Amino acid sequence: MIIRKSEQEVERMARAGAVVADVLALLGERARPGVTTEELDALADEYIRSQGGKPTFKGYRGYPASICTSPNDMIVHGIPGPYALAEGDVLSVDVGVTLDGFVADSAYTFPVGEISPDAERLLDGCRSALAAGIEQCRAGNHVSDISHAIQAVTEEHGFSVVRSLVGHGVGRAMHEEPQIPNYGEPGRGAVLARGMTFAIEPMITAGGADVVVHDDGWSISTEDGSLSAHFEHTVAITEDEPRILTAARTAVRT
Repeated sequence: MIIRKSEQEVERMARAGAVVADVLALLGERARPGVTTEELDALADEYIRSQGGKPTFKGYRGYPASICTSPNDMIVHGIPGPYALAEGDVLSVDVGVTLDGFVADSAYTFPVGEISPDAERLLDGCRSALAAGIEQCRAGNHVSDISHAIQAVTEEHGFSVVRSLVGHGVGRAMHEEPQIPNYGEPGRGAVLARGMTFAIEPMITAGGADVVVHDDGWSISTEDGSLSAHFEHTVAITEDEPRILTAARTAVRT
């Protein structure tokens, strides 16, 4: 069952989303060569708590950190640690914040210093796929319209959609119904209605779609070692335009 939110509940999610956006802006400024992912995690944890929030990921099903940091061929769920960022890396950072009983979730893939033209194209393609998915978040559309739009734009750019990982509903819990694959035929699944809130998150690769799970049980990378990108927003369905609840209040470095 898809849980619809009242206007007041959407506003509470938006307050959590503002903290998420601020965290990503802060981490984007700090994601420089030589900085470790555990330093970024500590910075995010401190800021989230200073705003009265709680890092949603910490302790979720045993996850040990406050954010996910996934460099280069790692797609999602990378555990922050001693890894030091290097010039030319791309780093996907996923942040969830619980505030006043509601969750917002967003991700951004940051370039570290100067990155290759191929990496730039991958990041641009993933951002475009996210925008296409969000554009379909309108009352009367179907869940799979989001999926189809993401797949179409990703493949138009020459990249692959990771099919084993999905977007999802979000709100009182980090994962609610429905699951939102990043591929599929349009016109299928539940009809979208005002008050539904989704985490739209294309996860794409420069190579194939197959993945491997690391020994830590969390980190997921491309099987072929190709670069990956992950962009995500929490979005509310309204009577009119989609509302991005994790939109940046300050500029995120690109």
